[in-house]
Amino acid sequence: MAAHRKSRPRPLGGNTARTAATLALAGAATATVFDGTGHAQPELTPAQVKAKVDKLYQEAEAATEKYNGAKEKADAGRRRLNALRDETARKQVKLNAAREALGSFAAAQYRDGGFAPAWQLALSSDPDAYLDGAAFAERAGERQAGAVARVREQLREIEQLRGAARVELTSLRSRQAELKRQKTAVTEKLTEARRLLDRLTPRERTEVIGGATGTAPSHTSRSASDTRAPLEQAGTAPAAGSRAAAAVAYAYQKLGSPYVWGATGPNAFDCSGLVQAAYRSAGVSLPRTTYAQINAGRRISRSELQPGDLVFFYSGISHVGIYIGNGQMIHAPNPSAPVRVAPIDEMPFAGATRVA
Repeated sequence: MAAHRKSRPRPLGGNTARTAATLALAGAATATVFDGTGHAQPELTPAQVKAKVDKLYQEAEAATEKYNGAKEKADAGRRRLNALRDETARKQVKLNAAREALGSFAAAQYRDGGFAPAWQLALSSDPDAYLDGAAFAERAGERQAGAVARVREQLREIEQLRGAARVELTSLRSRQAELKRQKTAVTEKLTEARRLLDRLTPRERTEVIGGATGTAPSHTSRSASDTRAPLEQAGTAPAAGSRAAAAVAYAYQKLGSPYVWGATGPNAFDCSGLVQAAYRSAGVSLPRTTYAQINAGRRISRSELQPGDLVFFYSGISHVGIYIGNGQMIHAPNPSAPVRVAPIDEMPFAGATRVA
């Protein structure tokens, strides 16, 4: 039988080679499609951009309120730390003076202590005077013993203050780290929102921003130069009180002011910063954050709302506005819109509080 020989592959040439290359490229392209790489992201519609931007702004505002809370605690911790350091310094000055006085007394004892008391009495030219002096020295010694005890107590107090300062410093550093984390979270979300808006045409961007959360186009900002009485503008019943009316008036004056996260005025605000500034102008001190402001007064139902009441939104209590009547509020919405009038129905209502 003839031996079977394995046929040797012949090199491809001409049209055959070109066909093989084409098939290989087509196969690679097909694989790329199926593994999800190598193709451009689908273009988002303006409605999809709006939904994403709204969500990013809401998340950024929640992070902003956490930042505000961490900053408030960090500022308070810094004040406590400075007070501890000041008190430690004052006590150190007193301790140094007491030590110097004890040092002088010890040196005098050393100079006068070369002879035993019996010898000093025997050699004294005036024993009666010596005995009187010895009694005085004994009383002085008792006083010095008391001074030593006080110095020891001062040392203990200073060490306690230093220990408290070390604890406060550790806590402050932890809060500063939290501040940094929240600031990063806010910045990342706002940057992503701007990136999405930049992909739109100017007309689409106007439509999206005009319809974004807190920025309904049918409720545009009113000029701060409008001289009509704020509550007459709202066309509603009187405010809950004189301070509430003053807070509403302040909010009207700030219409058109830019939203800046972390800002409390007088020229820019975030949502809780606007509320805090408005009531501060009326003589009422409010906490810095939305989740603290909702507990700063008496909770009321939506049906009880009067101008000046605080209205809160979202399950995390991450947004707040000042009610002005007729279903409207003044609030600082987000970086895409200034302080403005808006309906309270445009966000999920979470509760209301009357603070004045």
